[in-house]
Amino acid sequence: MAAEIVNPETGTGTGVGPDEPFDPAFALHRGGKMAVQSTVPIRDKDDLSLAYTPGVAKVCSAIAEQPDLVNDYTWKSNVVAVVTDGTAVLGLGDIGPEASLPVMEGKAILFKQFGGVDAVPIALATTSTEEIIETVVRLAPSFGGVNLEDISAPRCFEIERRLQEALDIPVFHDDQHGTAVVTLAALRNAARLTGRSLADLRAVISGAGAAGVAIAKFLLEAGLGDVAVADRKGIVSRDRDDLTPVKRELAELTNKAGLSGSLDSALAGADVFIGVSGGTVPEPAVASMAPGAFVFAMANPNPEVHPDIAHKYAAVVATGRSDYPNQINNVLAFPGIFAGALQVRASRITEGMKIAAANALADVVGDALAADYVIPSPFDERVAPAVTAAVAAAARAEGVARR
Repeated sequence: MAAEIVNPETGTGTGVGPDEPFDPAFALHRGGKMAVQSTVPIRDKDDLSLAYTPGVAKVCSAIAEQPDLVNDYTWKSNVVAVVTDGTAVLGLGDIGPEASLPVMEGKAILFKQFGGVDAVPIALATTSTEEIIETVVRLAPSFGGVNLEDISAPRCFEIERRLQEALDIPVFHDDQHGTAVVTLAALRNAARLTGRSLADLRAVISGAGAAGVAIAKFLLEAGLGDVAVADRKGIVSRDRDDLTPVKRELAELTNKAGLSGSLDSALAGADVFIGVSGGTVPEPAVASMAPGAFVFAMANPNPEVHPDIAHKYAAVVATGRSDYPNQINNVLAFPGIFAGALQVRASRITEGMKIAAANALADVVGDALAADYVIPSPFDERVAPAVTAAVAAAARAEGVARR
């Protein structure tokens, strides 16, 4: 075992080796960040006989006769499986299921903290599309929803689609749709601040992975004027012969302007830059954007455009970092989206529910709208209730609510 390193002030240590300095991150994570807690007392034999045998048999028999009762008499209707294969974890990449667990635990406690939703981290020892789908389908009776997390593209698209087809509970890949919802909310407010509508804007997205593809499709669904998406080889366009099936579909939906070539050239005259790639955009390319442009450079920890440079040319700047204004943070979306879906026992999460979430999130800003405040803080206590209510109402309006 590694030697314990003790901080003399706190009495805690990292345990990562005798030569390592104290790090509070290790101290916080020791023993994990979550635990299962009973919601009922077990004080005596009467409590035990109700919570377990023989009382529990009555409930089991009732559920066997009326399966829908599982939502009333177990935790199923308020618990989400957070599922990963560890192939696209934060900016760390393919680090495997064990190394992904701290992130999945973190996701689970965010579900609880911000949405009142219980969540269970599930890290799978497989990267096979078929095995992931089969495993989640077999686990589904225990859960009211499935949050797919940190699964690499392009497999993530097929995994989500097929699970949505196979299951009658919400299946949501947060890396795609959570990011898209928060981006749309911020973009709506940036447009309102500058007296424009989404239809007036031409955007360029750096990154054609899970987030980039989802953001492009979602913004177009919401009414964006045009968007071009760039991968490592340049703009995704119909004239390229090296596109995957996902990117071929993207080429058909995007880039009405018919742009080709590099990301830098596409930024000339563009109204919006959205970065979800981790690359770097040179300052001259940012300077070539249209007056009053928006720069959403969301790579962590290093934004594609440093905020100091972006502010020279852009009317609104957003990042994925918590130490700058306008943080595009998925925690603004997924807890409320799932809370709303679970509240009405929705069979799935629709595009309309996601747009309702984005609109509700944007509306939280209200009259306080400013260049450094186009999106609320994750700690704004109005966020989760607003998103939850909007998603629940949209689910009922779209006919996917079951109560």
